[in-house]
Amino acid sequence: MNASQTTIQLDRIFGALADSTRRAILDRAYRGEVTVNELVAGFDLSQPTISKHLKVLERAGLISRGREAQFRPVRIEAPALAGADRWLGAYRRLWEDRLGRLDRVVEDLKQQGDA
Repeated sequence: MNASQTTIQLDRIFGALADSTRRAILDRAYRGEVTVNELVAGFDLSQPTISKHLKVLERAGLISRGREAQFRPVRIEAPALAGADRWLGAYRRLWEDRLGRLDRVVEDLKQQGDA
């Protein structure tokens, strides 16, 4: 995947995750396969509304939909989340470094106050 494709994919992932209902659907799929009817019942939303959310999640690569008889179970797709986690990891390290420096400054100030 080139840089432009990666950017587009990250935009889709974070756009999908920006909605609380879609995050809740992912949480439910994380616990195991789930059908649209189970999601409709669990979220008290209409089937077309759930289907729209699922399309956004599927386009972002966060879920896949299988086919078992008349059912299309929803499954979470970990690789897309791993890609987003890698991107966030750089920023996590940046903030951990900054907080580590801040901790050292606070310790130095405490030691100077004790002297």
